[in-house]
Amino acid sequence: MKEALLIDPSDNLGVALRSLAPGEILTLGEHRVEIRATIPPKQKFTLWEMSVGDRARMYGVTVGVVTRPIPAGGLVTTANLQHDADDFTRTRAGQFVWNAPDVSAWRSRHFDGYHRSDGSVGTANHWVVIPMVFCETRNVNAIRAAFERTLGYEKTSHYQQLANRLVETYRSGGETDAIRRITCEPLQESAAKRVFPQVDGIQFLTHSLGCGGTRDDARALCGLLAGYITHPNVAGATVLSLGCEHAQLEMLEEAIRVRSPHFDKPLLTYRQQGYPDEQTLLETAIKETFLGLIEANQATRRPASLDKLCLGVECGGSDGFSGISANPTLGSLADRLVALGGRVILSEFPELCGVEQELVNRCVSDEVAARFTELTSAYAARARAVGSDFSQNPSPGNIRDGLITDAIKSAGAAKKGGTSPVVEALDYPEVATQPGLTLLCTPGGDVESTTAMAGAHATVILFTTGLGTPTGNPVSPVVKVSTNTELAERLPDLIDFDTGAIIRGEAGIHELGERLLDLVIEVASGRVQTKAQILGQEDFQPWKRGVSL
Repeated sequence: MKEALLIDPSDNLGVALRSLAPGEILTLGEHRVEIRATIPPKQKFTLWEMSVGDRARMYGVTVGVVTRPIPAGGLVTTANLQHDADDFTRTRAGQFVWNAPDVSAWRSRHFDGYHRSDGSVGTANHWVVIPMVFCETRNVNAIRAAFERTLGYEKTSHYQQLANRLVETYRSGGETDAIRRITCEPLQESAAKRVFPQVDGIQFLTHSLGCGGTRDDARALCGLLAGYITHPNVAGATVLSLGCEHAQLEMLEEAIRVRSPHFDKPLLTYRQQGYPDEQTLLETAIKETFLGLIEANQATRRPASLDKLCLGVECGGSDGFSGISANPTLGSLADRLVALGGRVILSEFPELCGVEQELVNRCVSDEVAARFTELTSAYAARARAVGSDFSQNPSPGNIRDGLITDAIKSAGAAKKGGTSPVVEALDYPEVATQPGLTLLCTPGGDVESTTAMAGAHATVILFTTGLGTPTGNPVSPVVKVSTNTELAERLPDLIDFDTGAIIRGEAGIHELGERLLDLVIEVASGRVQTKAQILGQEDFQPWKRGVSL
């Protein structure tokens, strides 16, 4: 195993792969450096003495400016380095030439998916129940209570059984020690127990929006909900409206027509204020949804070529290894899928800070480059207008584990998108339609971003993490990829794939990218459930277009 890594020959910061002790002598590229302080794994150190005002570089880009002198081999921290990034323009630097990977071995591969009438192919077959406004949350939860256990979709029955045993032990006079010894049985959820085995789930997309706010908020919400309703992984929808909210059913229906002009899925809509009472509303919605589920259950999986896949790439709970192991592995897979004619969505605009010019140079046209720069510049301006900026993106956990500036975090985060041309730049909540790499304007927050990518029709989401997160999505399977093996072993109930072998020097990025693509095919075919699916982790958080970093 290497002691440390120099990512780009032009860098002046190295990354510790293991704990480095004072006095150790390292050779990185053409540089020989003596370590001057204890450098924990994932942290950065200087290759030569740096003075106040010097610009620090990693991944071949500026990642910060020195605020206090740092000796050669010194530990880089928030006390001596602050965020700074390279400027960018909307002008492309000549014609971008991409060396696509050899994908001849994958052209005959397929996944088994649900073929929709519009030509798209889903990796799952869900029914969604949606409130137009938060006032309808209780009614949506009433439908949830009616269906989840009855139809075999409940994911928490083992905890209810635990609570029942606790109550029984308490009532029978059991003492504290006896109660503490009671353990939770494993969840025994099985598709075979479902009334509708071809329906992967009934998903309840509750939220806190729909009224108050601005008309733009309502339009954005309706666009996102329309993205889910028209999603290839969705068979039909039940929508509950109060009737007087800003997010009107007509606004939703128009957003559906924009995304799917020939929309033909079952769409059941109900305005509560048009019913004599709540019971009549719920009885009607439950019965008609049940009939819709009977129809959805007629769908079956059939082979589809890999160009029908649309991958969303995400990182959260990131650490100092994210940009070295897991994110480049996703980038390698992304390049392969693009070469096969598939779609990849890269989001989280606050985490592209400092690599904008590289992405501009990769845009296929001046129009795409202009749209990307306009979107990211407007986002940054909104943050500055409220006294913030992208530099505040890294979380305390990110910083503790080596991502001490947003530019360091961003340079590693961008690796998820691979190296292919950028074919379109979209604003939230638009839908990705072009084969190739799409940039989607979203916050850096995990759930807001994954929610948006699913709304943009990502049919599988790949999510890298160095610290661990349970994040999932209601309609798109989320594959969790760890940056280090310690995490994968410590939280095996959250992690689907480990890239720690890259850090140890036991495997290469492209090798693991191919293995991960094999896993994606199995997940897309429904033969493997992700850990988030097993846990029933179905996070849904619309972005209310304020400043969320």
